[in-house]
Amino acid sequence: MTKQIVLKLLREHTEEFLSGEAISRQAGVSRAAVWKAVEQLRQEGYGIESVPNRGYRLTRVTARLRPEELAEQFRDCRIGRELLCFDTIDSTNNELKRRAVSGTVDGTVILADQQTGGRGRRGRSFVSPAGKGLYLSAALRPRCPLSEISTLTAWTAVALCDAVEAACGVRPGIKWPNDLVLNRKKLCGILTELEWEAESGEFSCVIIGAGINVSQDEADFGPEVAPIAISLAQALGTAPDRTELAAQVIRSLNALYDDFPAQNAAYLDHFRRDCLTVGNPIKVISGAEERIGTATGISDDFGLTVRWEDGSTETLTSGEVSVRGLYDYV
Repeated sequence: MTKQIVLKLLREHTEEFLSGEAISRQAGVSRAAVWKAVEQLRQEGYGIESVPNRGYRLTRVTARLRPEELAEQFRDCRIGRELLCFDTIDSTNNELKRRAVSGTVDGTVILADQQTGGRGRRGRSFVSPAGKGLYLSAALRPRCPLSEISTLTAWTAVALCDAVEAACGVRPGIKWPNDLVLNRKKLCGILTELEWEAESGEFSCVIIGAGINVSQDEADFGPEVAPIAISLAQALGTAPDRTELAAQVIRSLNALYDDFPAQNAAYLDHFRRDCLTVGNPIKVISGAEERIGTATGISDDFGLTVRWEDGSTETLTSGEVSVRGLYDYV
């Protein structure tokens, strides 16, 4: 606990030195305990500068996830009250599915440093190298008609835009229906899945999974993915603290859970504002069929309105099709 208090104080004073005496007084521990905590933090990869008669200053955060910090922040929240972090896992969504079989998982959050079987929409794989991204899933059991659950994917896209903006100072756009985009490349994928109780056949929960590219470079993405993907480090010049980013994501999901579904109009307005697909020529893929059109708007149920080459219009739902930019990712 002392280590976490010392880290919190140092993070709050990154522009100045904080004396050992001030830290010991605010943390309620001895100077020796402060020194021990600083050494432990250094061993974990934190850069902490120390100058005689001035104190300590945090110069570098570690790339590792710090679930103990997150657990402390969200133990009384709807999302994150149970928080589990894995070094390696097949998929954070899969882990929540396994836990759902044995009981309620409402509010549980699963984090992983690496996924070996990360998945996206329509069965696509999601590259999840160790220590490079934020891979997170949360389980919700909203009290609303099933007909409204389908909008949660779009709501999540808005919530994650909020989270990235809060953590990094830059707001991504949205490629319909649910990819976050920076510099016209994919930053984040979202996968929402419904779970059902085996015996009753009733709705159990909805699992929201997100994978945010944090510090990948072209080599991490590989030659096929690199032209259409981007990380926050590539976009911003430096990678954000993954723990702080995770905290902002969980806060945004808590806000979403509190708002859903009553605040649909506000989320729809934000989705329309952030959606980059509208106004662009697109290729729509449905099975073996491909059609060319222009995205013209977002319907009241978050569908994509398309004008086809013959002048006719149609509103698409996210479960029906895959939409790709005609000239680039967006």
